[in-house]
Parts: sequence; structure tokens; C-alpha cells
Amino acid sequence: MDIVLDGLDRRILNALQTDASQTNQELAAHVHASAPTCLRRVKRLTDLGVIVRQVAIVAPEKVGAGLTALVEVTLDHQGDEHQLAFEALVAKVASVLQCYRVSPGPDFVLVVQVADMSAYHALAHQLFAAQKNVRNVKAYFSILRSKFETCIAV
Repeated sequence: MDIVLDGLDRRILNALQTDASQTNQELAAHVHASAPTCLRRVKRLTDLGVIVRQVAIVAPEKVGAGLTALVEVTLDHQGDEHQLAFEALVAKVASVLQCYRVSPGPDFVLVVQVADMSAYHALAHQLFAAQKNVRNVKAYFSILRSKFETCIAV
């Protein structure tokens, strides 16, 4: 289903992606619309699945999760049932922030946020070493996050 977004929808989305904590009245003033119109538009965008959820972005180093790893995972068997099983496994692990099926190359790329190398080692054992279908794992550890954005240009 194609969703048609007009200029006001786009202004609302951009404003909410920058600061979703603003009140409806603040949002309305920011996008130059009435508060009731803004409320209806946000509800419509949410009902259509354009707005999935509103969250707080936490600084990992402030909460003891200072190690970021980007992990490539290749499975031994790539059938759909095997890929779905791996996705179900990582979905249960809170320190796996993102999981992407990719092509070509590895089967998956994970974004992992843990406290330290000991925590990564425990995670690696749980997700990779203990799984019979995981053939290869290649991890990259972030030494500096030079850019981090959550906004999608609309």
C-alpha cells in the first residue's frame, strides 16, 4: 500500500524524529498547524504504521554498555527455516540492538551493545559458539562513534 505524505505530514515526521517529547501544542506551533490537526495527523501516521513507536535514546556509556560490536554471521544452512530460527534466537537477546539479513556476503549483520569484552565473550558463546548452524562469525569493535542518527529524511 502506497502511503501519500503531504508537506504537513513530512514536517510532523521531521519534527517528531528530532524531538518526540514535545507536547502536541509545541509540535503544532513548530509545524505551523493547529493542535487538533496535528493530533489527527499523528494518529493517522501511527495507524498507518509510518510512526512505529516513540522512544528515548540512551547514551550507552552512561548506563554501562560502552562496547559496540558489528558482527557478521554466516550460517551453515541458509534455508528460510534456519534463518528464521537464528532471527528468533537473536530477538530474545536484549544486547542485540539490530539484526539485518544481508546479501551478498554473510547471512546476517548484527549491531550489539554490551558492557565490555567479557560481556561480548558471554554473548558470543550464547549466540554463536553454542549454535550448531553458525559457521562463521566476524566481529568489528567500535573505537569511536563519529556519527549516530535515527532520523530518516522524509
